[in-house]
Amino acid sequence: MALLRTKEIRAMDTAARDKRLRELRDELMHERGVAAMGGAPPNPGKIRALRKNIARIYTIQSQEGPSAAPSAAPATTPGRKEPEKTRAPAKEEPGEADELEDELDEDVEEDKA
Repeated sequence: MALLRTKEIRAMDTAARDKRLRELRDELMHERGVAAMGGAPPNPGKIRALRKNIARIYTIQSQEGPSAAPSAAPATTPGRKEPEKTRAPAKEEPGEADELEDELDEDVEEDKA
């Protein structure tokens, strides 16, 4: 498992990059399976190296834009308006209605006693 350099990744076309990404993900899944079953990994740093290589590919794909990443979904759908964000209504200042409500609560408590 060789370390992929950014120059090498940038030199790849998108098809080769996608193929390499699939290979790395499969290899990572295999290594995680071996580790989960309690097997001693022959190379303990391999999982970390695989994760870094996958991250490098994703980073370069995002830097080159959405045209370079065919599996990337658009951030927003064209022609669709984002919903407006709503806020909770502001708390009202305690006023006359609150005082009356407190008096009624006190009366109800006195009736119960």
